Amino acid sequence: MTMNLALTILPLLATAHAQPPVAEADPGRWLNVQDYGASGSEYETIASTTEGSNEIVVEDVGDFKVGQGVQISKAYVHYERQRLWGPDRARGKALKDEVEMRGYDGTSGSWTAFLVEVHPEDPPSFRFTDDIGRSYSEFVPITGDWQPLSGGTEIKFNRRDWDGAYLVTFSARDQLITVIEKIEGSKLTLKDPANRTVQDAVVQHNDSTALQATIDQAIKEKRNVYFPPGRYRLAHGLTVKDASSITIQGADPVNTIIDITMAEGACLSLRAGKDVTLRNLRFEGHTGYANKDQCGNMGIRRVPAMWGMYLKGCNAVSIRDTERVMVDNCHAWHMATEAFYSQGRSRTGVTPEPAQYTKEITYYRCSAIDCGRNAFNNNDMCENTSVLYCRIRDVGGCTWEGASRFVRFIGNYVRNGGTVAMGNIRSRDQRFEVLSSGQHIIANNVFETGVNYGGCAIRAAAGANQVIIKDNLFVNYGTSAIELMGRTDYRGLPARNCTISGNIMDMTRVEEGEQERYAIQVSGSGAIISDNQIYVRGECDPTVSAIRLYEPAINVQVRGNLIAGCGYGIVTGRCRSRVGEVTDESSFIPAQNTLPFEWRRSHHYRGWRISWMNGDTNVGLSTIEEYDPETLQFKLTEPREMKVGDNFELFPATGADWSISGNTINNCLHPLVLDSYGSGTSIVSDNIVSRGQVTGIEQAAEVRGGFKLIGNDFSGFDEEGCSALALYPDRAGRQVRSAFLRNIFERCANVVAESQEGLWKGSLVGDNLFLDCGSAPEP
Repeated sequence: MTMNLALTILPLLATAHAQPPVAEADPGRWLNVQDYGASGSEYETIASTTEGSNEIVVEDVGDFKVGQGVQISKAYVHYERQRLWGPDRARGKALKDEVEMRGYDGTSGSWTAFLVEVHPEDPPSFRFTDDIGRSYSEFVPITGDWQPLSGGTEIKFNRRDWDGAYLVTFSARDQLITVIEKIEGSKLTLKDPANRTVQDAVVQHNDSTALQATIDQAIKEKRNVYFPPGRYRLAHGLTVKDASSITIQGADPVNTIIDITMAEGACLSLRAGKDVTLRNLRFEGHTGYANKDQCGNMGIRRVPAMWGMYLKGCNAVSIRDTERVMVDNCHAWHMATEAFYSQGRSRTGVTPEPAQYTKEITYYRCSAIDCGRNAFNNNDMCENTSVLYCRIRDVGGCTWEGASRFVRFIGNYVRNGGTVAMGNIRSRDQRFEVLSSGQHIIANNVFETGVNYGGCAIRAAAGANQVIIKDNLFVNYGTSAIELMGRTDYRGLPARNCTISGNIMDMTRVEEGEQERYAIQVSGSGAIISDNQIYVRGECDPTVSAIRLYEPAINVQVRGNLIAGCGYGIVTGRCRSRVGEVTDESSFIPAQNTLPFEWRRSHHYRGWRISWMNGDTNVGLSTIEEYDPETLQFKLTEPREMKVGDNFELFPATGADWSISGNTINNCLHPLVLDSYGSGTSIVSDNIVSRGQVTGIEQAAEVRGGFKLIGNDFSGFDEEGCSALALYPDRAGRQVRSAFLRNIFERCANVVAESQEGLWKGSLVGDNLFLDCGSAPEP
């Protein structure tokens, strides 16, 4: 551990352990949930119920007591969470009288979430899914009468005019949540009657009411809450609201279980308040990794904002505007939505500070295991979130997703999770130019095997700024690893200012099948990529790229990296875009997600060049006069006939300020590929490039743009037909003068291969040394 990280973390650890165990603490400070009626019991029994009666007969009363809450399956048919989603409503609204439903018989399970998709054809039609998007019925016309779905459920559309695409969602359920009022032998009298007659209802404890009462009383009396060992079943989430200071603690994180398997919401929702600590708890939900497809975006074209987790969701912990939160040794299993989630107000830097907002969240020694969606997520710009020494395994969404500020993701273990995603801010609001977001330190973590969601292990995108990714280990990594993404859609700002250093990246894929992947990919400006080890064990893997750099990023340094066994060593690429909208004869807006729509405080692309392309052939050059970061419009210095879809490549006319220096590249099939326009300040210097044991290399370095190669050492490229350098003309047809100075070429079959005669002589050449080379150019 580096000294600066130790200084950061050690005070935190001391704080985390300063609280004495409950048994040793002042008993007057603690409320025991079992003293308020919570059972924590896993006991269950079978019962017979009668429609309209609040009396049930059980096989064995067991440990049930008068006053306790219970949940009884198959006893009470009802419909929950009835919502209408439309093109103009991202999160839906409560159904009124647009639709009715009836008839659920429980044959499809005790909890079935329905989604009914309405299309506004003439006549309007609908289809439905009862397995959250895994299968759909055929579209049928809406009749206005009762029409069948599944499991006995019928639907009736009262609304006649469907003026767009809509979704109707609801859950059909058969659980009765109630309280025991009397016990006489094997007969239990309940507060509420059943509405079904069955002989095989399952009766379980339900502690929601008792637990909420304990928490409310503790907040009122400024005391803490203690959970003895047990399974505490919930019918709804628990809320910790406006606590000045409270600790909610379990006996241990293995045997103290808060169970939300038959309910929705967050096990614990923190709302406002000053200081909350959660410790030694296990949270269990209802949707695991195997059901991740039922939690993500459902891909409904006409209502794209529908996610499966909206139909049947659960969280371990949800935080809104609580100032300081500590979550210590708490573990989430089978969560359908984000296991640990935060959303609320934040500072902007341009308006007065909110009276209440989250200033600090620390997750320490926690885990998210076998979850359908994200492990950790701050869907806000709250400050100082630390995810420390946690374990994330088998999660179907992001490992971490954060638009928040000043984040530390340190010392964690990740396997088969999604991306550590920074930024993701779909806004170009000016306040982000004053106090930006996405400042993260991602350090000292272990990433094993690969990601299943998001495409790479770590990504800074959409407004992320000031990011450090250092000293991480990637073990047997079969997918892509790290990306700084510059390109954005119309709503976002490009990511920038990132240091990627000291990572050891074993890109050896041990799973079956091949997958093209990269270790590090950068298309955002202000990047330092230094002192990383990137390698594949054994034979060279042609599907791996070690480092990829893309125009139009500027201010990029790649230095001191060790690269071995990769199909591609260091590769540079072009920024390919297309016209999205023509505004006048000299102005256009590029298509979104094709290039960086730069910040207001930037170079504004003034004087940059556009190479208009037909396939890979240049058909014209233009110069940019100005880029407007408000309208996203590019204005050319000269008019040009343009149409939507025209392809072009964007590059700086003079200084890209790229330095690729001091790297060692060995045993790679394509060691150095400089396939971008380059510039007068695109310098490749003092690198060691050697063939190693790999065979079939055509060239050590491809040079397809304006680069200066100075002081490099190329050795061992002695196979027949292999060249140290392969030179190509500028794709835009410019007279670009590359430079080849003070390089050493040793044991190379051929030093220079030209796709067009005169490229070597037309370059600035001097003081190169040729040792034991079969063919070398004249000085």
